[in-house]
Amino acid sequence: MTHPTVAVLGAGSMGEILAEGLVRAGWETENIILFVRREERAREAERRTAIEATLDPAVAIDERDVLVIAVKPKDVEHLLRQIEDLVRPGQVVVSLAAGVPLNVFEEALEDVAVVRAMPNTPAAVDEGMTAFCGGSHADDDALALADMVLSAVGETIRLSEDLLDAVTAVSGTGPAYVFLLAEALTEAAIREGLPHHAAEKLVIQTLRGAGALLSVSDKSAFRLRAEVTSPGGTTAAAMHMLEDGGFRALMERAVRSAAQRSRELGEIALEQAGTEK
Repeated sequence: MTHPTVAVLGAGSMGEILAEGLVRAGWETENIILFVRREERAREAERRTAIEATLDPAVAIDERDVLVIAVKPKDVEHLLRQIEDLVRPGQVVVSLAAGVPLNVFEEALEDVAVVRAMPNTPAAVDEGMTAFCGGSHADDDALALADMVLSAVGETIRLSEDLLDAVTAVSGTGPAYVFLLAEALTEAAIREGLPHHAAEKLVIQTLRGAGALLSVSDKSAFRLRAEVTSPGGTTAAAMHMLEDGGFRALMERAVRSAAQRSRELGEIALEQAGTEK
């Protein structure tokens, strides 16, 4: 299948990450366009990506196969008002807006295939994880086009929409959990006497190696952890401290909090859509 033409509507962090990833995956820059709101942002985006940026939504959308909505959830309703008369059946709209449900887009864009997706920032190094689901007009061809675009920057998985708030809390927010762990582990290493440069290198490579091992091993995380944890050893002492301190419960609460916020964003988007009618 040839690469579909793509318009990225909203060249913020994730929009720019996806656009740059498409180029790395073999897309020609002339087959991608960015839509932004400010002239200075357009020039900056063009300088950073070598991709054309426009302030005119009609120019961005015209004859593009896939339209990626990459604005913040609070800006979705404004963008939809700008583009609702420009999008045509046959085009595929892919939303990256966290928490915003499919029906917000489908009410504004009648008879258009809409796909809701939740990517994460490791897409910047082509190691992203994106879950997606299709709306009522998204047939197999539309889903295939969306998957081709999203998989340019990592792995994808198709799930039902009712699971995407949990996806947001696990993989969408997940990199922040890992980065916080890296911060805390580095700080602890320094307090144990390691110089800063050594602490950072030890932590970064340990996290990288552990993630790589987990991704290729046929053993579960539980089994891999058990293999490192000898009875009465140093790892056992550390695991006991984490378990005793409520590590699992704290992680569960963090994921639940992120999922709840995703649901709240969806409710806000629905309220805004209703207000505009």
